[in-house]
Amino acid sequence: MEVRESNKILSSVFISFLFEDIKKIPLCWLCFFILINANGQTSNLFESNEILELTLRCDLKSLLKDRGDDPRYHEATLHYQADQTAFYIPVNIKVRGHFRKLQSNCKYPPLFLNFAKSSTPEASLFKGQDKIKLVTPCRGDQYVIHEYLVYKLYNLITPRSFRARLIKVIYHDDVKNRSSDLHYGILLEEEKQMAKRNRSSVAEIERLSPKDTKKEDFLKMAVFQYMIGNTDWSVQYLQNIKLILDDSSKLPITVPYDFDHAGIVRAPYANPAPELKLSSTLERRYRGFCMSEMDQFNTVFATFNQLKDDFYAIYEDNPLLSISYINQTIRYLDQFYETINDSSKIEKEFTYPCDESGTGNIVIKGLRKD
Repeated sequence: MEVRESNKILSSVFISFLFEDIKKIPLCWLCFFILINANGQTSNLFESNEILELTLRCDLKSLLKDRGDDPRYHEATLHYQADQTAFYIPVNIKVRGHFRKLQSNCKYPPLFLNFAKSSTPEASLFKGQDKIKLVTPCRGDQYVIHEYLVYKLYNLITPRSFRARLIKVIYHDDVKNRSSDLHYGILLEEEKQMAKRNRSSVAEIERLSPKDTKKEDFLKMAVFQYMIGNTDWSVQYLQNIKLILDDSSKLPITVPYDFDHAGIVRAPYANPAPELKLSSTLERRYRGFCMSEMDQFNTVFATFNQLKDDFYAIYEDNPLLSISYINQTIRYLDQFYETINDSSKIEKEFTYPCDESGTGNIVIKGLRKD
């Protein structure tokens, strides 16, 4: 399969080095295994798509019990091997999150990994990291993989997105000297590093109207959320949204994250907020602001159409995914593309926030109505 020019994440230098005949390699696996060619400064940790294997050692029982409103940091050691070198890195970890933090919802809560600059080896992948997020399995490793691929989709749309690294991790209880099975996880780029890579700074502005953000970026983000079937976000409460500011615009730019409640992930615990009156996360709802002139979406829809083959390539023949999930996801994306290429369906779906009798103007704060 020939490499499409629209696939901006491929690094031609590494392609030439690694493959003598690139045309024989499926595009999806070039996307998956080639190093990312990102703008600005990069971190070695997120330059590769190779699955990284880690062991996290700590008093696991104490950590997993510490799920209250104010969890504390726990001492831990992060171990991994690279280039025949073993790294043992002291790190402080604590529970984070909301829904996935609750023991009734997930066995392993999401974590913060807090690195000390002085104790992180210079040669380590984690050198220069400060506090990064670890997404852990909730009710099945496959949903971690599904969510990881959503980050890869958005990386194709814009560099103003969080980079992610798929890992396999063993949780070792130092007190009981007992190890868990190997589980998938996701390491997420720090928001300050994401902003710096985009020559921007992080902005913390609550109760900001979506209309007061950079329109082009907001529309790409909002249409993407519609494509993946995600309603668990709001600009006003910074619910799964970060804001960055660059020098070229005084308007904040919206950057989404945390996609486990998206329909495309199909997590069994995910449900839309009852106030939205949706049957499941698979039912799409456009949650941008009211725009009656649909031609304002033309450029955005053109971008999504240009990236269609690259989106599908993320899933097709992916050995990490089941055949049934691949087929379900392709059909789900087919429905999206049918919508954005049909003027009557565009009118129905993307003017929904203008309907005062509908639920398009409900603001979500942690899956609750404002």
